[in-house]
Amino acid sequence: MTIGVFDSGLGGLTIVATMLSHLRGADIIYIADTASAPYGEKSPDQIRDFSIRITDYLVSNYRIDALVVACNTATSAAIAKLRERYPNLIIVGTEPGLKPAISHSVTKNVGVLATPATLNGEKYKALVAKLSEHYHVQVFEQPCPGLVQQIEAGKVDTQETLSMLEGWLSEMRDANVDTIVLGCTHYPLVKKSIEQVMHRAIIFIDSAEGVTKRLLTLLEQKGHINSGSTTLEILTTGAIQSSMVESVLGDKFSIGMIKLPD
Repeated sequence: MTIGVFDSGLGGLTIVATMLSHLRGADIIYIADTASAPYGEKSPDQIRDFSIRITDYLVSNYRIDALVVACNTATSAAIAKLRERYPNLIIVGTEPGLKPAISHSVTKNVGVLATPATLNGEKYKALVAKLSEHYHVQVFEQPCPGLVQQIEAGKVDTQETLSMLEGWLSEMRDANVDTIVLGCTHYPLVKKSIEQVMHRAIIFIDSAEGVTKRLLTLLEQKGHINSGSTTLEILTTGAIQSSMVESVLGDKFSIGMIKLPD
């Protein structure tokens, strides 16, 4: 199987790392659309356009069997359109894991860190409304504008990043939030900094395991046998911090530059 994965930058590699641990006998093509990053502060129409162009490129050049939208923002804005455009393609999206966060939380005070576009998206709002009907929980939502740029630049534990997190997390700390949903695939890269600001160990909920499990289930339904070697090719549309790629994946991978068609 050939699997396409994309995000606005480094964040989706946190999902790729989990895929590499569980998925066998596949060729993974990862596109970091750094030329258009960050997605979280773009309009839904822009995000849909980026997502369609990337998917068209992967289908045309690699004939992918499956697509992983390794970005909460792109999932919210574009996955319905992508499924409509490619009805025969396996497409797995990424959504904030609010339900598992509620089940893990002891205090029932749950934080959600996400991009503005994700928190304002219809899919997320519908999820919160649905869960609020069934669970007694207080949800602290926090957009984090600028955090993706800090991570992309490798500034995961600088004083500037810690100051940003302090401003966003102080209310959650005071409210005894014990579980935080990382509603952007970049945010697992600042877990240690978040705990430093929260002054306690935190239960983190991200999407990597769930996305990988769902992908594997759908691939096996199409006849995939999960054995053999897996390859990874990383492509980027703009500049990227190679040292951060290495910190996520643990090994050095070659990175190719591409230009998406207009």
